[in-house]
Amino acid sequence: MQCPTSISAVVAIAAIANAVSLSDICTVTKIQSILPSNGTLLGFDFIPSVVMASPIYNATTGMAGGMESTTTANAQTYSYCNISVTYTHPGKDDTVTVKYAFPEPSKFKKRFYVSGGGGYSLSSDASGGLQYGAASGATSAGYDAFDYTYMDKVLTGNGSINWDATYMFGFQALGEMTLLGKTLTRSFYGMSNTSKVYTYFEGCSDGGREGMSQVQRWGEEYDGVIAGAPALRFAQQQVLHVFSSAVEHRQGYYPPPCALNKIVNATIEACDPLDGRTDGVVSRTDLCQLHFNLSSIVGESYYCADTSSTSLGFGYSSGGGPSSAGSTTSYEPDQNGTVTSKDVAVAQAIYDGLHDSSGQRAYLSWQIASELGDAATVWSNTTNSWTLSIPSTGGEYVTRFIQLLNTTNLSDLDGVTYDTLVDWMNTGMIRYLDSLQTTLPDLTTFRSSGGKLLHYHGESDPSIPSASSVHYWQSVRSIMYGNLTSDAALAELESWYQLYLIPGAAHCGTNSLQPGPYPENNMNTMIDWVENGVKPTRLNTTVSSGPYANETQLLCPWPLRPMWTDNATFDCVDDEQSMESWTYTFPAFNLPVY
Repeated sequence: MQCPTSISAVVAIAAIANAVSLSDICTVTKIQSILPSNGTLLGFDFIPSVVMASPIYNATTGMAGGMESTTTANAQTYSYCNISVTYTHPGKDDTVTVKYAFPEPSKFKKRFYVSGGGGYSLSSDASGGLQYGAASGATSAGYDAFDYTYMDKVLTGNGSINWDATYMFGFQALGEMTLLGKTLTRSFYGMSNTSKVYTYFEGCSDGGREGMSQVQRWGEEYDGVIAGAPALRFAQQQVLHVFSSAVEHRQGYYPPPCALNKIVNATIEACDPLDGRTDGVVSRTDLCQLHFNLSSIVGESYYCADTSSTSLGFGYSSGGGPSSAGSTTSYEPDQNGTVTSKDVAVAQAIYDGLHDSSGQRAYLSWQIASELGDAATVWSNTTNSWTLSIPSTGGEYVTRFIQLLNTTNLSDLDGVTYDTLVDWMNTGMIRYLDSLQTTLPDLTTFRSSGGKLLHYHGESDPSIPSASSVHYWQSVRSIMYGNLTSDAALAELESWYQLYLIPGAAHCGTNSLQPGPYPENNMNTMIDWVENGVKPTRLNTTVSSGPYANETQLLCPWPLRPMWTDNATFDCVDDEQSMESWTYTFPAFNLPVY
């Protein structure tokens, strides 16, 4: 636990709150006066002439973190100082603009808050911390991230990677914004240079990856990081979005979407009771994987009325958040049939995960009972048949990041084998190892600085597999505590890093197919852990719908697994066979995959 701010600092802050108004200190002159002199904050040269500052009164802001937040705070009104500062990196002809929202002095609680973005975008909202009494910020990252995504800027032309934008998006821009923000915060509120400013990060999907990038690269700057379903292993994760289409292409069969939906729903129904309670939620996908055979669904009937549907964009499933760039919408005629062995073969291959031609595993996959959104096919009125649809979330990554071509998707998968996918993964892993992979497992700096990490993932996430988070947790434990016994390593790790799998949850949100629990107050949990030393032992969640709507569930920390003993109580059990089903190695690669 960090040492509390000194009494003199508290008195000083209180004095400011009582003596000045927002309009007194929220001026351009004030902000210019507190900018560090060039050369004193290494890596920053400031441009005072373009500083902006204006008080904002009674503004309405939404939930912190936008779509990736887990808080349920209703929109409220806040008064704050809206600030814009521009700097350049010495020796570079660049400019980076950062926006900050500083709460009025009477509301400031010595906190700084960073919100994660989503897809290929950093968050552009600087007001997310106001509900926590925190100053907060957002950055242009040097490539005008307020108006463009990183995908728009990754190439300067065919064959030429924009490395400055890549490193800024990967980890540098948020770290710089936080370092500068804390420096300005202390000066703005009259704190000493050594006064404690509790610093938090909260994000999901790529926002979760951004949070992990800060833990790994800027660990000394953060006290508490909440990372949901992080898009770790960028190369593997993005090519994985092509995998489902490659399965269909290699098998020469494009299943009706309704057949795949039937397979998922029948799996949920069959595996629901394995956790001890029939509630529409597969809380133990590991038991489902170990004991359920998809072939048993062959012959079951399905029907879906005609509709327009949206396939997955970057990371958001049905019920799990809004569609994003990369999603596709198409018309589907009504579908009436029975599940065939070919339908099951496609689903089984996808759940089994990518292997090379020698049978060596290249990557993990989605947990059984997760939606198969990336496998969605499209109806051709020309041929009156279902045809291949390559999700651009993966296809555009391959064309831009691997082939270095400024195109938005792969045109087809002709000649593409599973070995091709492995090669794409390997190329991306090596090329972006120090920028986008975000898999450094040695978090010593963060831990030594007193940082706390709350990591969560929907167990039925159909975009970023929940096993991805488990694998990273295992990598951290192995690298940092490999010389300890299993129990001793777990005790050390859980004192500052905790992972929770959310039963039935989709990607960064609830799941329309499984009415399970979802966390709603992660920031309150984190603040209590960081500022009051109250270490969580279970994660607080609320069931949003279904027969147990509004039920509170305190979830098990990984590696313990839930097992219901009756309809009202579950235990957190240690299941060795289950653990083995979550453990992967990737011999298809010569380099370690953390």
